[in-house]
This record gives sequence, C-alpha cells and structure tokens, in this order.
Amino acid sequence: MNIKELVREMTLEEKASLCSGQDFWHTQGLPRLGIPPVMVSDGPHGLRKQADEADHLGLHNSIDAVCFPAACATSASFDRQLMYDMGVVLGKECQAEEVSVLLGPAVNIKRSPLCGRNFEYISEDPCVAGELAAAYINGVQSQGVGTSIKHFAANNQEHQRMYGSSDLSEQALREIYFPAFETAVKKAQPWTVMCSYNRINGVYASEDPWLLTQVLREEWGFKGLVMSDWGAVSDRVKGLAAGMDLEMPGGNGSNDQQIVEAVRSGRLPQEQLDQAVERILNLVFRHGDNRRKESFDREADRQKAADIARQCMVLLKNQQVLPLKQEERVAFIGGFAKTPRYQGGGSSHINAHRVTSPLSLADVYGTIQYAQGFPADRDERISEWEKEALKTAEQAEKIVVFAGLPDSFESEGYDRRHMRLPQCQDQLIQRLTALGKPVVVVLQNGSPVEMPWAEQVQGILEAYLGGETVGEAVMDLLYGKANPCGKLAETFPVKLEDTPSYLNFPGIGHHTRYGEGVFVGYRYYDAKKMPVLFPFGHGLSYTTYRYDNLKISRKVCGPTEGTTVSLEVTNVGRMAGKEVVQLYVADQTGAVARPVQELKGFAGVFLNPGETQTVTMELEPRAFEWFDEENGCWRSNDGVYQLRIGSSSRNILLTGEITRKGNRPPLPVIDEDVQLGELFACEKTAGYTQEKLAGFLKAFTGGEKEETPDEMMLQMVKYMPLRALRSFGGLTNRQISEMVKDLKKLLI
Repeated sequence: MNIKELVREMTLEEKASLCSGQDFWHTQGLPRLGIPPVMVSDGPHGLRKQADEADHLGLHNSIDAVCFPAACATSASFDRQLMYDMGVVLGKECQAEEVSVLLGPAVNIKRSPLCGRNFEYISEDPCVAGELAAAYINGVQSQGVGTSIKHFAANNQEHQRMYGSSDLSEQALREIYFPAFETAVKKAQPWTVMCSYNRINGVYASEDPWLLTQVLREEWGFKGLVMSDWGAVSDRVKGLAAGMDLEMPGGNGSNDQQIVEAVRSGRLPQEQLDQAVERILNLVFRHGDNRRKESFDREADRQKAADIARQCMVLLKNQQVLPLKQEERVAFIGGFAKTPRYQGGGSSHINAHRVTSPLSLADVYGTIQYAQGFPADRDERISEWEKEALKTAEQAEKIVVFAGLPDSFESEGYDRRHMRLPQCQDQLIQRLTALGKPVVVVLQNGSPVEMPWAEQVQGILEAYLGGETVGEAVMDLLYGKANPCGKLAETFPVKLEDTPSYLNFPGIGHHTRYGEGVFVGYRYYDAKKMPVLFPFGHGLSYTTYRYDNLKISRKVCGPTEGTTVSLEVTNVGRMAGKEVVQLYVADQTGAVARPVQELKGFAGVFLNPGETQTVTMELEPRAFEWFDEENGCWRSNDGVYQLRIGSSSRNILLTGEITRKGNRPPLPVIDEDVQLGELFACEKTAGYTQEKLAGFLKAFTGGEKEETPDEMMLQMVKYMPLRALRSFGGLTNRQISEMVKDLKKLLI
C-alpha cells in the first residue's frame, strides 16, 4: 500500500475526517478509497471490548472476558517475562475479537497514594514502570496488535484532570515522570501514545509541541501516532500542529471543519495535516497486514491469570503464622472472603468471565468457618455481624481477616480523601487481635492503606486487585501451595501526612504544584530518614535467600561508559521460590542535592532449595546521570558512586562502588552576572580570574595580613557576581566589560 499516494488522492475534507474517531471505539473509514475503520479497546489488564449493543458512551455491556491482575499487582512481580507473557495472551484475545489497539499500559507515576487511578498505574519508580511497560508492550505487539501507552504526561491525580495544570520543573519531568514513557518508546515502540487530559505548566498536553514533537519524536525517536485521551482536545488545530494526530472519540465533525478552515486560511500547513493522516493510515493498514484468526479460550487464559496472580501478591509480615496447615481450625472473617474486590473502577473495568472467592474454595484447603463481620461494599458497623465474627474466631486456632477498599473508595474519576480502610474493618480487626489468637490480614486494595493494627497482627498478605482468579491465588499462598514472591513497587507510609506531596495534593485552584520535585516515593522517605510502614521493594517469602560474591566489571568509568554488576543468590531454605534482586545507585560525589539512592536495575531468579544462580545486571551511563535543567542536558559528576544490592530499598545486603572520571562540568554563562565562584571552579577561567583578582581577594578575605582567610568573606566572594566588583573591588565598568570579553574568549 502506497500511503503517500493514497493521501494525495484524498480531498481536504476527507483528510480532516480521518483525524477524528468515527464513534467511541472506531477510527474513521473511507470506503471510496478502500480505507476501513479499525477498533480500539480499553485494557490494560483485560479486554474491555464493547458489545454491538453497547451504549454510545462506551461505558457498559462489554464482552465476557478474562480479568487479569491490575497493574498495582502485576508491578509487584518485578518480572519482565511475566509482563511479556501476559501481553501475548491479551494480544491473542484482541486478534480473536478483531481489536487493533489495546489501550494501555498506564505508566503514570504514583506521586500520591490518594490518586484514584493508582490501581492501574505501575509504580512510584520510573525504572520499574518503564521496564515492565516495555515488556508488556512487546508481548501484545508480538501478536500483531498495537498498544497505546498512557497518559502522556504528568497525569498523577483525578482531581480536575481535564483542566488542571501540573506545575513542575523540567528536571522532575525528565527524571521521574518521563522515563517510563522514554524506556517504553526506545525498547518497545508502542504503535500509539495517548496524551493526557491535563495541562503541564499551563499548556494542554494535547497542544504541546515540545512534549509531542520535540521530546517524544525528535529526542526519543517515537514512530507511531499520538491519540488523545477520550475528550482531551481543547483546540484541535493547535493539537494537530503540536503532533496530536488522532482525536478520540471525535467531535461530531465540528473539529474536522476547524482543520479544513485552518488549512485553507494558511494557519495550519497542509504538510502537517498530511503527516498526521499518514500516521493514521499506517496504523490502519498495519492492523490489516497483521490480521489472523485466533481463538479466545477463556478457561485457558483464566489459568494463566491465576498463575500470574500467585506471583504478584506480597507477603508483608509473617511471624511464623503462615503458611496455614490443612488440619488447623481457621476462621475466615470479612465480606471480601466471599465477595472479593479483584479490579478497579472506571475505563479498565472488565466483564469478568468467572470470579472465584477464597471462601468458595474453603472445603478444598482446610477446616474453615466463615463469618462476614463487615460488608465488602461500604463502611457500616453491623453489631450482629461483629458478634458472630468474634464467636467464630473464638472457636478457631487462627484467624484470617479479608479486608480492603470497597469500589467506592478508589476509582477513576476522583481521588481518595484519606488512606484509611473503612472504620468498621479497622475496629473489628483490633477487636479480633484482643482475643490473643494469631491473626492474618489479607488486603484487597489498589493502593496503600494505613494499618493501625499492623503491630498487633501476626501476618499481612497484600493481594492487591488480583483479577478474577484471586480466590485460587490467595488460598494457594495462605496454605503454602505457592511461595509468595511479590515485592512492593510502591512505599507504604505510616500515615498520609508523611507523604511527599501531602502539602500540595490535589492543589489550589486549577494548579497542582509538584513541590517535592524528584523526591517522590522512597526517594523522599530515604532523604528524610523517615520510618515507613513497609518500604519500596519489600516482600517476604516462605524460604530464605543468601547474597554473595558481588562483582563489578568496570570500577572506573568514563562519561560514556557503563558497568556490569553480578552476584550469586542461593536459596538456603526448604521451599522453592523466586527472589527479586534490586540494584540501587547512590551518588556519593556531593556535587548536587540528589536522592540518597535510586533503583537502576532489578532481576528475578527462581531457585530450588540449595540452588545457587548468578544474577547479572547492566548499568548504562544514564544510571549515574541527573538532568541539569539550567543547561538542558543529562550529566554526571566525577567521583564515587556506591552500588547497593538489596532485597528491598531498606534491606541492603551487598555494596560496592565505582569511580566516574572525565565528566566535564558545565561551562559558566559569561556575563556581568556570572558568580566569581563559578569562574574559580571552571578550569578554563580559574587561572585568569585568580590572577586578575589577586589583590582584591587578599584584601577582601583578610589574606594580606597573613592570617587565615575569613570563612564568611570567602563564601561571600564565592557567590558574588562579577558586577559587584564595582562596589567591592574598585573596578570600573570598562574593566568589567574587558574581563567579560576575555572570559568569553577563554571558553571558545
């Protein structure tokens, strides 16, 4: 198919029409030219394809499909292969249902635990989000189906999400909020990128040429099309000029007419419209070229979902209470045991094929008695239920409470107001701990919660939103048929007030100030040396691992060189299991204010009892760099960087270090405002400046009296602009101007 020739055959009106959706889920077709519409569908943890009789808003009546664990859960696997395999299954389902693009993954950073959509976002850390997203995208697209990574960018709350402005520094964007998208583009090339609703520093994401063209296409090399989030278009012509190709779901033709008028008036170059149309046609015909027949075997896919769910749940605490034994008398308490919460609300809601609850499997696993205790769908204390729960618990050897967040507590469209569980749950858990029996809490939630009872219970299993097979997965982990191997991809703070964005979330008026900068999640808690409930990367196992023999391939690196890190991991326990090894880099140079440590690598390894394997991780130069906003570039500093290997961010087991050399510091901007300290620090200007100002320096710092220079005066000189020498050094305007000329020559 000659796309350019096809574009030349189109009328202006036809070109404009292709740039918006035909309806809620289809692109526009042009039968005259043999251009078919193609269908996109919500994901990312299942296929939410709308049935033929679905409403025009695209909110209801989706087909029967398999609900996989949500991203809050799959991220805890830290497993690229798992994400790839899940993507393969979903890609095959899309082929079976004639869907061209699956809308996901969602990689926005978990800036605050209150964000209502955190359940479908991957992590607070960009390394985890980017690596897992790239694996998922490669899996889906290996089946000839596209993805739409979203929401680009800085969409970290639901409050005023369609108008509010995320106000933040370019450094924070580059180091925290962009890298997941950048990694996915460079490692997986998603067919589409979905731009977000919000404004960034006052500019709509859908209208920002710096975001959509300069960064996404020119810097990162993105080759696909950019589509809008549903209803995210403000000014269609500005958006098209910025690089936003496809408007979804379309504006009933009104925006198409704006495009036509803008081209005719010369306000929008014809070439920009043609480029957008070419990108859309490439997607349409790419779908056609990759079409094949597939079967959607829901039962087989459901078993794959169960296997994934077992690897995603996180054992947060275990004081020799788990695994449960089949002969033990166990009380199951809580509405979530019977009616589990297995997915989030909103556009990712899947019409699940067959949901199993933990309680429905009770007879298979052990001697279990059930009492509801509290409802799963609301915060309401029911005294009769509580009495029954306490009575049932008194007759048991161990107590398992199934707690969590009801659907109404977290959903797309609004943010949480607090981090607490429903009060009825917290109160009953505390009453059960007073019985003096071992208590295990199983949590079903999409984001962190406060746990005022954490010290009183003996076990906590974070099941997250585990998909429709949550029942099988939870029971296998509780009874030791599977070994917990999940790790937290987000920090669980002690309380909401501890969170980095607490004073700036959700914002004032139409603006949200990202005042914490790059200190998001564990970066903040580590810098503050703050206690947390459970740290980033934390997760327990029924076996024990030992880390040994750390090796670093290159211990002295130039500015363009990376290094390879390897170590041995041994399963010294009695049960097979999977360990997630985490590699953190700690900048020890002290040149600029940096996070204490940052995750730059991770790897999972499955080990039988007594088995040892070597784990290897690569560190590229970017792992040591930070974004210099003033000079608009990535850079690192000369000096020592510590490499920390751990099982969590707060359980570092091995350390080594490398030295980086040859990194040139940025050259000072030479004008009358340049600080003297900058001139002294630059090797090209230091000698000249010291020679020219020798007399002034001695007089100003007290050095001419052969005494130790006054520290206060030295610091004043360091931060003194060149122009201040008129007042303090006796220099004339002409002398200062001559110095500026000489200094500029030195930097050529």
